[in-house]
Formats: sequence, C-alpha cells, structure tokens
Amino acid sequence: MSQPFEDLPTTPTSEELVDKAFSRAARAGRAKSGHDAPLSMLQTASNIASDNLENVVSDWPDFDDLDPFYEELADAVIASNTTDDDAPDIGGIDAVRQHLSEINWASRKTSEIRDEYQGRIATGDIDTARKLRKQAFARIADVVEEVEGDLAAVGAARDDLKTLPDIRPDEPTIVVAGYPNVGKSTFVNAVTNARNETASYPFTTTEIRVGHFDDGHIRYQIVDTPGLLDRAPEERNDVEAQAASAVEHLADAVLVLVDASEECGYPLDLQLALRDDIEARFDVPVLTVCNKADRSRDVEADLYMSVTEDENVQGVLDAAVEAVDYEPELPYDGQ
Repeated sequence: MSQPFEDLPTTPTSEELVDKAFSRAARAGRAKSGHDAPLSMLQTASNIASDNLENVVSDWPDFDDLDPFYEELADAVIASNTTDDDAPDIGGIDAVRQHLSEINWASRKTSEIRDEYQGRIATGDIDTARKLRKQAFARIADVVEEVEGDLAAVGAARDDLKTLPDIRPDEPTIVVAGYPNVGKSTFVNAVTNARNETASYPFTTTEIRVGHFDDGHIRYQIVDTPGLLDRAPEERNDVEAQAASAVEHLADAVLVLVDASEECGYPLDLQLALRDDIEARFDVPVLTVCNKADRSRDVEADLYMSVTEDENVQGVLDAAVEAVDYEPELPYDGQ
C-alpha cells in the first residue's frame, strides 16, 4: 500500500470550472443551429461542471478504507493547515468529508438544472430558448460558486497530503527513536542496502528518513522520525503529538537509541524518560540500544553497539527482526 494521496490531481477553483464549462459550451453552440445550439450549450456546460465536480470527489480515497497510520497522520496534517493564516480553515478529516459532500451536492445539482431546462428549451421559440439557456447558465454558475470555499479547502488539503512521506504500513516496520545526535540516522544509513529516502512532514521542516533492508526474503522498512519521537512528549505541539500517535499504528518494533556518554548533549535520565514514555505508548516490543558503546556502556540496555566502530550493528538489526516476528501471509490453498 503506497502513499494514498500522492496521485490526487489539482483541485480546480470555482472560477476555473465556470470558465471551462462556459467556454466549451460556446464552442459547442457555434457548431449547431436553431434549438440545437442552446441545447448543445446547456448539455456541454452542465456535463463539464457536473463531471469535474464529481471527479474532485471520486479522486479522493475513501477515508474509511485508509490504514490507521495514514488516517491519523492525514487528520493531523489537515488540522495543522488551520494554523496558517493564508490557508482555508479546513479542520481535520471530518471537515474534508463535509466539503466533499457539498461538492458532490453541487455535481448533482448542475445535472438537475440541465434536466429541468432541456424540455423547456426544446419546446419554446428560439428567443425563449436562448433566454432559458442564459437562465440555466446563471444557475449553474451560482451552484459552482456556492462551493467555492469547499473547493478551496479540499485543494489545500490535497496540496499538503501529497507531500506526505511514502511509507508502506503493510510492510514490517522498525521505528528508530531517541534524542537527537544519538546516532539514529547513522544507524539507518548503515543497515539499509540503498540510500534511504527522505521527505518532510507538511507541518514541520524536519525530514523523516525511511530505509529498507531484506532478511529471509522479506522486505523490512526502517523509519527514523525526527521531530516526533526525539523529544519529551510535553515539548510536542498538538499536531506533532497526533502524528506521533499515528506512528504507533505503523511500528512492529521500536529501537530506542541512547547515548550513555551524553555526548549527544542530553542527560541520560532524559533519554531514559523518553524511552519509558515510548514503552508506555507503543503496544509492540521496545528495545533499548546503547549506541556509542565504545565510549560508554554505563546504562542498562537490551543491546550495545557502536555504529561508527561497526560493533554489533548486525546484532541489533537481527534482534529487531526477531522482535518484529513477522510471518508473511501464505496463499490460501482451500484445504
């Protein structure tokens, strides 16, 4: 399962939709004569407005079918948009549902206007037909403009969600946590067999790092989440706290790296307090790993390693794989 929002197309504005519908309608009308001209114009304008509005709705994934990780992360990202003075106040996922519902209403309404006016245009004299076509156009424009704010809100949500990092919740995942400078990114770089990917959460300039490695023909995902799991919970704002909560759905095991030498710049007691919070929040195995063990081992830990000295790095990775205890689903043979 890939990032569910990355292929969302650009959301048109109400003005763009009206201009597109009426300009296409004008071309369609020039190709016809008599009553066929206003009828063709009405049909074209209505179809373009209705279809484009419907596409805005249908292009979005069903929120009820989202993996809990992406559902909660998307809710946090959308909510964070309200902190930007220049962005529409779109709330969270429930607000986007409502905006999409209003856009869907507008799609149906433009079709109803077409159905209402078609018979009247076809049976009246040509002057009346042209007046009725103009009335229909005015009503279609009013309907599209009525959802101007809904389109803007959905467009803003789309722009933010497209930039979410591509994380695969269906892959066995190891989350690496711990205070800054304890060696998390160095560890991720060391154990992934390719240059790891980076992407930024839309609500922070901090990059998330994602790497992959294979073990026993199984592809594992290893994730470093700076800005979320590298500081005390009370230091996170509401959006960061919710995003950290989303990571709980993602992790199959957590490695908490600590630096007993304290060269990272954080006292050991703070590092262990962060570890304790992670243990309390995550309902998966949490392993305490003393990194920089060549400098200090003065902490009780599950594992000791030094990435820079290549000491027990593979052992830590093997322990993480064992903690995940992933068993791939086998095809059902019907027996």
